Amino acid sequence: MTMPALAPALDSLTVAGETDWQRLDPRRAAVTTATPGGADHSVEWSLVARLRAQASERLSRRLGHDRVDAGEQHSLGRAIIADLLSESAAQAVASGQRPWERDFQSRLGQAVFDALFRLGRLQPLVDDDTIENIIVTGCDNVWLERCDGSLTRGPAVAQTDAELIDFLSFIASRSEVNARSFSEAEPRLHLRLDGGARLAAVAWVTPRPSVVIRRHRLHEVTLDDLVARETLTPAAASLLAAAVRARRSIVVAGSQGAGKTTLIRALCAEIPPDEAIGTFETEYELHLHEMTDRHPIVHAWEARPGSGEREADGRRAGEFTLDDALYDSFRFNLSRQIVGEVRGAEVLAMVKAMQSGSGSLSTTHADSAEGTIQKLITCAMEAGPHVTVDYATRVIADTIDLVVFVERAATTASDGTTQRFRWVSQILAVTPGELPRGYAVTRLFWADPGERVARPVTFPDHLGDLTAHGFDLAAYRAENRLGAPALSIVGRT
Repeated sequence: MTMPALAPALDSLTVAGETDWQRLDPRRAAVTTATPGGADHSVEWSLVARLRAQASERLSRRLGHDRVDAGEQHSLGRAIIADLLSESAAQAVASGQRPWERDFQSRLGQAVFDALFRLGRLQPLVDDDTIENIIVTGCDNVWLERCDGSLTRGPAVAQTDAELIDFLSFIASRSEVNARSFSEAEPRLHLRLDGGARLAAVAWVTPRPSVVIRRHRLHEVTLDDLVARETLTPAAASLLAAAVRARRSIVVAGSQGAGKTTLIRALCAEIPPDEAIGTFETEYELHLHEMTDRHPIVHAWEARPGSGEREADGRRAGEFTLDDALYDSFRFNLSRQIVGEVRGAEVLAMVKAMQSGSGSLSTTHADSAEGTIQKLITCAMEAGPHVTVDYATRVIADTIDLVVFVERAATTASDGTTQRFRWVSQILAVTPGELPRGYAVTRLFWADPGERVARPVTFPDHLGDLTAHGFDLAAYRAENRLGAPALSIVGRT
């Protein structure tokens, strides 16, 4: 008696062997499962969590030790989810409930798929192109920082904090290439996501689990694009483009969210396409290896944290560091070695890349252009007592050619609208200097407090070869005459 009641519901969902949710656009379907700015009642999330766990177990059994690509996993996952939906729908009817409606089953199937292969209840937020940062401090305290700088409340991303932690642990462990642990023993998580977003999470050492997902909106960006966005002037763009082509080593610094990675991508666009590039990152953010039209030869290394207790040499089983990657890379016939973000001891990998003379590029967090040098010296000393202040200062002054500092600000108009600005406010040339400081800096471009345009200041003789690589010195001098003080400031800021 149950099957006739169930059959119409199932028949209406099946077309050429696929259910409606299998044929829906994943982004459109995912968005229907959340109501921006409020609670989400369109899907029973406890049921989603249960079906996701069952689907994961069945998928693991079906795959065994076989390695299949993501497309095959997704196809098998959809089939497993369809079976689970049919079984659950039949059980619901058998227990006296109404047959599941077509729209409900479509939403439920997509939600389970998102939970199994994507980001579950976070996925609609990641797919929203108006959102730049997703900030979670507890399952039901979610804030969305939008591209215009405004901050709005978002929907809950889990029923409980425990469920959120469980899901974060699941997505951290499911990667076959670079799985990561998230547990009481490993309370922090840094993870790259499909599409280029970056996830950082922490739990057990904070009152509630905290998560930030940073979306990089500009991938295949150029310096001309940033000039059009008024991030930097044409003269500054000309200088930086020539510096990349002349194989000068550049560090881009600024606060969190200032646009450092975007500027690095734009600088990389100046690298000739016939050059073989190596990238070294703790988590992929540059994604140069995906821009095959622009960069056809890219060897992209990603660090792996390892797992378990530390061994006698201080390393964990399976650990693969940026130093390991850089050491291996010297056998890959590279033209460029680009170390991504420097937050600590990675600075030594950055220095090694710059010492190779390849014209390296890196980013770091700092509060000013000259503060960047002090920050990198401190990072180098984190490698151990064998790195002294004098040594760190000397190698950094010897290897870094330019420091570019990016600022960000947002203003709110009287009508409540928010406008965000990002701009290059400082460009310094770095050279070795006399003690006690050990380095000297020259202001190439400088924006006074309150200004959003960095004007030319002085052009040192040791960068004169940049004109042979396309630097427009005449435009630099003309822009200087338009308002920048013609000061030579070497060794101080």
